Amino acid sequence: MARWSLSAFSAELKAQFGDLSPQLQEAARWVIDHPADVALLSLREQARRSGVAPVTLTRLAQRFRLKGYDDIRRLYADAVRQRPESFHGRAQELLARHGSEGDAALARDVFAALDRHLAMLSAPESVRHVAAAAEMIASADHVFCLGQRSTYAVAFIFHYVRSLFGSKSVLVDGPGATGRDTLRTIGRGDVLLAVTLNPYVRETVATARFAKSRGAKVVAITDSTVSPLAVIADRVVVVGTETPSFFHTVTPAFAVVECLAALVAARRGKETLSALSESEKQLAAFDTYVTRRKGSRKRVPS
Repeated sequence: MARWSLSAFSAELKAQFGDLSPQLQEAARWVIDHPADVALLSLREQARRSGVAPVTLTRLAQRFRLKGYDDIRRLYADAVRQRPESFHGRAQELLARHGSEGDAALARDVFAALDRHLAMLSAPESVRHVAAAAEMIASADHVFCLGQRSTYAVAFIFHYVRSLFGSKSVLVDGPGATGRDTLRTIGRGDVLLAVTLNPYVRETVATARFAKSRGAKVVAITDSTVSPLAVIADRVVVVGTETPSFFHTVTPAFAVVECLAALVAARRGKETLSALSESEKQLAAFDTYVTRRKGSRKRVPS
C-alpha cells in the first residue's frame, strides 16, 4: 500500500486525471473540489452527493495504491486537524500555496468554497432553520441587531434593510462603548439577532446571555451548533466559514440575513409596500441617489 502525503496525493490525482475512466474522473473531481467534505463526511454520504457509487470511490483509492477510500478520507482529515488556528499561521499557509499554485488556482478555490457554503444553505434542513428564524423575527415587537468585528457589517445590513420596509429595528452599536446601552429596553416580545464566528467575540456571547435574562429570544447566526452563541440561542442558523484564505468568510452570513430580510418583508405584506414607498419619498427629498435615466428599471433603494 502506498504512503502519500496530502500534497503529493493531490498533485498525483490532478496529474493522472486525464487518464482516468469517466466514472473515476467524476470521483476524482469530487475529491478535488470538496476537500472539507472528503475529510468530514461518510463514504455513503459522499457517494450520494458526488453522484457516483460507493464502490467507485473505493476503486479511485485503489487506483492510487491505497487499500480503500478511508485512506483518502484520512489524508484530508489529518490536514484539517493540522491546519493552523491563528490568522498568522493560516496566512503563512496561504502564501506558500500561492507561491506554488498561483493566482488563478487560489481564486478558483476560494470561489468554489463559497459556492459549497451557499449550496449547503439551500438544503432543506437549512432552509427550515432560516424560515423558523424569520418567523420568530417577524413576530417580535423589536429586533436588536448585533455583530462585532468581522460580523458587524452583517448585523448592520440586516438592520438597514429592515428600516427601509418599516420594521422596528435597533442596531446594537454606539460611540464611546455605549452600544449595549441600547439593550436597556429589551424584554419579552423582543428578539436579539446575534452574529459571531470562530474565533467567537466574547461581548456578543455575553450580550446574548443578557438578552435571554431579560426574557428576549435570541436568533443566532454562527458556524457551529455547539458554538458559545448557539447553545444560548432559541433559533440557530449555521453557516460555513472555511476557505483557502487565512480569514474566515462572512459571505454565507450575509446571504442568511438577506434571505431573512426578504422573508420578513414578505410576511408584512402591504405594510412593506407602504413603508418602502415612504422610504423612497424621504430619499428622494434629500436627492440621495444619482438620477436614473428615463426608462431604466426602478429598484428599491440601497
